[in-house]
Amino acid sequence: MWLDVQGAKIFAATGGKVFDPALPTVVFIHGNACDHTAWALQTRWFAYHGWSVLAVDLPGNGRSGGEMPQSIEAIADWLPHLLDAAKVKQAALVGHSMGALIALEAAARFPERVSKLSLLGFALPMSVNPELQALADAGDFKAIALMNDWMLARKSHIGGNRNPGGWILGGSIRLTDNAPRKVLATGFRICNAYAAGDAAAAKVTCPVQVLSGARDMMTPARSGAAFAKKFAQARVDVLADCGHLMMSEKPDETLDALKGFLA
Repeated sequence: MWLDVQGAKIFAATGGKVFDPALPTVVFIHGNACDHTAWALQTRWFAYHGWSVLAVDLPGNGRSGGEMPQSIEAIADWLPHLLDAAKVKQAALVGHSMGALIALEAAARFPERVSKLSLLGFALPMSVNPELQALADAGDFKAIALMNDWMLARKSHIGGNRNPGGWILGGSIRLTDNAPRKVLATGFRICNAYAAGDAAAAKVTCPVQVLSGARDMMTPARSGAAFAKKFAQARVDVLADCGHLMMSEKPDETLDALKGFLA
C-alpha cells in the first residue's frame, strides 16, 4: 500500500489484505536498518483476524521515499501524518528496537491516537558503542556484521529456522546490509541520543506491553522489565532462548505474545 505522507511516497505492507480504516488498526514500526519484511508472519495473522495492518517502511527506509528524520522525536511527530494519510483515527503501535523508541514517544505525544503500545526488544538508554557508530559512519560492512553478531541468540547463529533451508543469521545480515549505510548510521545515532524515555513513560495513558528475548544482548530483558515499572499499566513478557530479533528467531512465540496483548 502506498501513501502520500507530507509529500513523500511511503510504503506500508498490509498483511495481504486490502486495508480498511474502519477496522481496528495496528501499526508495526521496524528497527534500525530493517523494513516491513521483518514483520511478515505477525502482520499476516492480524490482517486475517479482524485487524487492518500497516507495517510501515519509515521515510528513507525500505521502499519508502523521503529522508529519514534525524531524531526519535521527529519520527514520532511524523506518525500521526501516516495515520491521517491512511484515514485512521487511532491505532495500536508495535515497535521493535528503534521502532519501540518511536512508538513510545508517539504514544506520549499523541495519546488520543494510540490505543495500545507494544515495545519489543526495548531498553533505555539504548546506547550505541562509539566504535560501532564510527564504523557505521564510515560505511564499513563490519558495522553490519557486529550488529548481527550481537542481535541474535547463539542458537540462532547456527540453525533453528522454522522454514526449511532458511538461515536466520544470513537473512538478518542480508536485510540490514540492504539498507543504505547512512540510514544505519543515523539510526544508531538517534537511538543513542534519545533521552526522553522517562518523561515519555509518565505521559503514556494506554496499556503497555514490554516483550523481550531472554538471550537479548542488545536490549537485555532485565532492562526492559525494570523500565516497564515506569508505566501506569504494563505487562512484561519474556521469550526463552531468544535474542533481539524475536520476529525471526521466535516468530510463533512473538505472535502469540502480541495476540495475548492486542487481540
